[in-house]
Amino acid sequence: MTERSVDSDLVIVGGGGAGLRAAIAAAEADPGLRIALLSKVVPMRSHTVAAEGGAAGVARADDSLAGHFTDTVAGGDWLCDQDVVERFVAACPEEMVRLEQWGCPWSRQADGRPQVRFFGGMTTQRSWYAADKTGFHLLHTLFQTTLRYPGIERYDEYYCADLLVDDGEACGVLALEIASGEPVRFSAPAVILATGGAGRAYGQNTNAGIVTGEGMAMAYAHGVPLRDMEFVQWHPTTLPGSGILITEGCRGEGGVLTNREGRRYLQDYGLGPPEPWPRPKAMELGPRDWLSQAFWREDQAGRTVPTAQGAAVQLDLRQLGEARILERLPLITDVARRFAGVDPLHAPIPVRPAVHYTMGGIPTDAEGAAPLAGLFAAGECASTGIHGANRLGSNSLAELLVFGRAAGEAAARRAREAGRRRHARAAAQLAEAAARPALAMLRNERGERVAALRDALHATMERHVGIFRNQAGLEQACADLAELRERYRRGVRLDDRSRIYNTEWLSALELGHTLQVAEAMACSARARLESRGAHRRDDAYSERDDERFLVHTLAHARGEAAPALEHAPVTITRAAPQRRAYGAAAEAAGGEGA
Repeated sequence: MTERSVDSDLVIVGGGGAGLRAAIAAAEADPGLRIALLSKVVPMRSHTVAAEGGAAGVARADDSLAGHFTDTVAGGDWLCDQDVVERFVAACPEEMVRLEQWGCPWSRQADGRPQVRFFGGMTTQRSWYAADKTGFHLLHTLFQTTLRYPGIERYDEYYCADLLVDDGEACGVLALEIASGEPVRFSAPAVILATGGAGRAYGQNTNAGIVTGEGMAMAYAHGVPLRDMEFVQWHPTTLPGSGILITEGCRGEGGVLTNREGRRYLQDYGLGPPEPWPRPKAMELGPRDWLSQAFWREDQAGRTVPTAQGAAVQLDLRQLGEARILERLPLITDVARRFAGVDPLHAPIPVRPAVHYTMGGIPTDAEGAAPLAGLFAAGECASTGIHGANRLGSNSLAELLVFGRAAGEAAARRAREAGRRRHARAAAQLAEAAARPALAMLRNERGERVAALRDALHATMERHVGIFRNQAGLEQACADLAELRERYRRGVRLDDRSRIYNTEWLSALELGHTLQVAEAMACSARARLESRGAHRRDDAYSERDDERFLVHTLAHARGEAAPALEHAPVTITRAAPQRRAYGAAAEAAGGEGA
């Protein structure tokens, strides 16, 4: 059944920014390593390419590592592991410079220095950018750099179906070659998962269709807990209906949000009043969780703008002027014209929140190591501890560089120490059993349609695990998701029974993984009886509770049963929890805010 096999020293699953950076780091650490780099799509279609706004790193004389640390920890509502944040902010500038040396075309000031802009929750200009195509240029730069290293062997359009684990150690993965549908075993003593988040658990999201959470689900199924899955980020500015991202860079350049009455409303939610540009204290540059929650309240009050695709508010760029818009936001100008029928030079863009990022994931240490020997994770599928309850914009692109490198170097050390031969034999025995369920799906003559189950998943998550939650809704979500997983286990019926480029089959396999991750999200949210960051409740638990819930949530898979939950401590080094405040509220409290 698994005739094809590839024996390597290191397998990396995911060809986006984190996977590519890990591959480069491993190849630099040991040029003799054989590195297999698997990707569901060709690397230039990885979701990193969709990132628009910037990557964080201290670059200005009026900034500091302490400032980046404080902004990140406060933005994460004190759920960040501060030792890891300290390491992260210290490494960011070096990674930005290294990317520049590899050819990333950062936008420039007149004197040639890299240009940086404001981002939400950042108290100074800290986000390096390449117009509004930062992810595109970052991904191209990393991809071109991998071509220097002959030890990196790419396997494009391979779907990773399962992790191979022998005697408590990761020893490879089982993949399906999408072109043929044939199972292929990849064995190695070290595996890095860089598969991105799980935004596709929701209907309204900014994510590419490939962001379905299988990296998290594979680790979860093999005994690795998922950490802090209740914290899901809504980006406050996306196009209604499609969820197409309208970058935070628009607000970083000075764009403003207005409601149905044409009024800037964010000062009503502790984010104002507006300050003279270019030193805003908050308003539109507040953190994403607060802005998304403010939209929800405006909608509840009937002050949003009705559109054919749902309620929206207005993002107005006109005050920036045509030259600045076209220089710094050319992609957004084109997107607004094509997909919203609006020319931002002359009219505001209708926007609303959509799911954007998974703060939780596979728990790792600062080296990217997961709690399973031989397994590492980097990027959005990993929970390094730096984002806490709410990620600040532009920290994610920096994260995949900093921790992609760390994971690559640590996995290279593991590969050298463990050796290839024993793991290759073990993986061969495991792969055939792992392939059977996927191949059996092609023979199902009864069962439900993928689309029907996926629509039901989206409806449950949008209705009950949204921007605001409550206990009754979360109880219902957990029950609904348990039922959906049971319906999935009873069988999914496919119209296409072939193996060759069978996207319906791949969608069905992805759905199984997404359902697992969604259940971990909902059950983790149900157990967190407080409001913190992106986990906001409108019931009896509407306040933050540091006494009971200044802890990480760990969800453990239990087969067909609901996950078992436990808590783990948060590492606090030098910033004790305090009231989170922005703008005028921060000034009143005696500080500049987060």
